[in-house]
Amino acid sequence: MDTSTDIANALDHDIAALKAKAADFDARHQLIEKITWPQGVRIAVNFTADFDAMLLRRLFNEPPMQLAKGEFGGRVGIWRLIELFDSHDIKATIFTPGRICELYPRAVKAASESGHEIADHMWEHQVPKDPELERDHLRKAKDAIEKLTGKRPMGTRSWHTRELLLEEGFTYNSHDTLDHLPHYVSAPDGSKPLLNLPFHYAIDDAMFFSFAWLNTENQAQRMMDPDHVEEIWWAAFLQQYSQGGYLNICMHPFVSGRALRIAMLDRLIGRMKALPGVWFPTCEQVARHVLATHPAR
Repeated sequence: MDTSTDIANALDHDIAALKAKAADFDARHQLIEKITWPQGVRIAVNFTADFDAMLLRRLFNEPPMQLAKGEFGGRVGIWRLIELFDSHDIKATIFTPGRICELYPRAVKAASESGHEIADHMWEHQVPKDPELERDHLRKAKDAIEKLTGKRPMGTRSWHTRELLLEEGFTYNSHDTLDHLPHYVSAPDGSKPLLNLPFHYAIDDAMFFSFAWLNTENQAQRMMDPDHVEEIWWAAFLQQYSQGGYLNICMHPFVSGRALRIAMLDRLIGRMKALPGVWFPTCEQVARHVLATHPAR
């Protein structure tokens, strides 16, 4: 039976281990306490879309109806989002798997020609564990986007290793969610930092409008009223607006491309535009601004 001394020693060991882990975590992340935007700007709002179509459904070997739902995103949803953004003169970032450039080239090219950023979203929505195969996937995705749009992608939303992304010329990732503002992720010694533009699952349409999401059971489904989601996202926007911050809204064409949700987004954007100092840049524009004005230590 443990004595009180043994228990105290075990607790001290656990606390020391937690402190060491926290210190390692802190060393890998450089936060920016106060973002300064261009003159007259109070908040930067990135509208981003993960153009997965049916690729993620295929990875999970989901049934035909789920594949068809993903296909709707490539045939209908992406076009509705492009039309929505163009009508508001908003330049969005479309995170696009390389394989999508083969499946829906007209949509990807049309988005690029409208001035939207086409960024990387892996080759087939997965990152191989083998380093050489990972590099092959990243290069294939990058080349597919550049071939179709004429521009090399500068950013990604992916699980690719930071070192590889830097080697391949990427300037930002939009994947880590540890802070509400742009921040840097680096090696423990602070070297090789990569800018991260965070989103959050509370501002992700898939969390609110997905039935049969990733093979979940019926009781785990979320089919919320678009009006309710609009108020949640509006509250998130106002909270960051009051602080002079940042908001990254994550959408999927097969989710937000449905008519009622497009109408909700139209109302939400209108409410945002009614306030002064709201900037709707691409993720690349945000990254270039932060890299120039708030460089990594």
